[in-house]
Amino acid sequence: MRSLVFVLFGLCSFWCSKVIAQCDVKNKLSADGSMMYYFEPAVFYTTQAKSLKINVLTDKEHYFIALQPTPFPPKKEGKKIKGDLIMHLSDNNVYKLSHYDTQYMDNDSIMQVLYLINENDLASFSKNEAISAEIKMEGTEFIREYKFKLHKDAIIKQLNCFLKKDEE
Repeated sequence: MRSLVFVLFGLCSFWCSKVIAQCDVKNKLSADGSMMYYFEPAVFYTTQAKSLKINVLTDKEHYFIALQPTPFPPKKEGKKIKGDLIMHLSDNNVYKLSHYDTQYMDNDSIMQVLYLINENDLASFSKNEAISAEIKMEGTEFIREYKFKLHKDAIIKQLNCFLKKDEE
């Protein structure tokens, strides 16, 4: 009986650590003084020529999808990016996310483009896998379409962590 208790305790500890690890939320202070909460970006697409990492960010009021494309245009050209993001989800619907900001981070070694998730679309993004994205970055030749192969459910997992914490 005693060994059964230890086994059950061990399994419960292992399961709980997996659940907690999935919600490893980080935070950073924005230039405007607001706190942003985010996850480490997940690789959604990669080839020898290009890659795309995606993560979800929130200021506890709005939710954003952040794209980190590689390669990315120089800062002068990248700051001209104002186009919206078109996301295709597994529910066979197309979602348009408004461009919010383009940032260069870590001494300009990372470019991140933020897109605002419409509040009415949060439920869809928290239930359906990402299938592809069309990034129309006007003002540059940097127009790309990505058909996702990796971590298609990362947006679901990240959003659900945020939404679950918001309910508590």
